[in-house]
Amino acid sequence: MQMNSLLIQFQKKSFKREGGLASRGIPVSWNHTQHCKLLHTLAPDQQQLCRRNLELMGSVVQAAELTKAACQSTFKDMRWNCSSIQSAPNFSPDLAKGTRESAFVFSLSAAVLSHSIARSCASGALPSCSCAPAPAEQASSDFRWGGCGDNVHYGMQMGSAFSDATLNSRRSGSPSIRLMHLHNNAVGRQAVLDSLETRCKCHGVSGSCSVKTCWKSLLDVGQISAQLKARYLSATKVVPRQMGSRRQLVPREMEVRPVLENELVYLISSPDYCSYNTKHGSYGTTDRQCNKTATGSSSCGLMCCGRGYNTYTEQVEERCNCRYHWCCYVTCKKCQHTVERHVCK
Repeated sequence: MQMNSLLIQFQKKSFKREGGLASRGIPVSWNHTQHCKLLHTLAPDQQQLCRRNLELMGSVVQAAELTKAACQSTFKDMRWNCSSIQSAPNFSPDLAKGTRESAFVFSLSAAVLSHSIARSCASGALPSCSCAPAPAEQASSDFRWGGCGDNVHYGMQMGSAFSDATLNSRRSGSPSIRLMHLHNNAVGRQAVLDSLETRCKCHGVSGSCSVKTCWKSLLDVGQISAQLKARYLSATKVVPRQMGSRRQLVPREMEVRPVLENELVYLISSPDYCSYNTKHGSYGTTDRQCNKTATGSSSCGLMCCGRGYNTYTEQVEERCNCRYHWCCYVTCKKCQHTVERHVCK
């Protein structure tokens, strides 16, 4: 099944296509509208956006790579470890249906795309935008606004145009699925907005900081992904309801309240991901490494689903006894030690 997530569609071409768009160190130079045809899974609206905004496509491809890496890093200690993102856009049911995992991936994709564009503006990589304007809030007496802030407004504008383009078509799934993904896309972008923080640099003789210049900067993608994971863990199961002339999603267990703007939502419950089951999109946890002493999701009890685990030892070689020599190099010895590993049965 195909999932109409813009970043995931780009991701497949970035990682799979020979001479890839951004893989193996051979990036495509996005200087011709014909390059948009390399991405065969783009919806018509996305093809049009690609042709009109060629300069953005490098940021889009970069966002796809960051999404994959962040998802797998964030869930490496969970039974579901985002490994199915490798097959994008032809996903198994864990991401092709309205699951909690699909909610996370869509929100992260939307967040990272807006983040990538905002950062590209500030770095000068895009001719269509530049640094963010000075914040509207009044600077305090000990600093002044300056520097080059991440252009979040432009990132949100263009990111939402690309991310949401496929969801306006009936080919993107049922109305309920489209509503779910549009909502979760917005949650991801809001997480980016919420991650803006003030960063400053001191100027003065001998680091006296007599003058301090500050700007607004976004948190790294990994931190935003961790925040979205917390919302994944507390996501709300919803059902569609006709509210007047509009169809809306409402919490299944608490239909008296609307869905909150900052909560991820999903339509169907997920399997426990303990056993391999292609029908449910579960790879299982057999042969996954677990932590014998942990108490959380990476513990052998939870990761192995009660099946137990095997223990083996491994010789690991690492650098040790490193010394700094003036000037300027470091020498180290090589030390071997035995490491104990635990793997789920």
